[in-house]
Amino acid sequence: MFKTLSEPNRIRILRILYHSGRELTCSEISDQLNISKSTVSYHFKALRHAGLTTTRQVAQTKYLSINQKTFKEYLPAFLDSL
Repeated sequence: MFKTLSEPNRIRILRILYHSGRELTCSEISDQLNISKSTVSYHFKALRHAGLTTTRQVAQTKYLSINQKTFKEYLPAFLDSL
């Protein structure tokens, strides 16, 4: 989990998700960070595997959201620091 959080772009993705208050797509985050969709997708996968986010797929579109349960259990004040 901490290794995943050591990547600055992943922290930026979590910050965007937290402040949006909703699920976001790879394209939406890519536009906000000015990085390629493939790079964002790579970070999505790492965040999901660490249990920090959840992904819901509808057709070809993946929606990412913060896994509140993980943060409440292991990092309770982390999201408030974003």
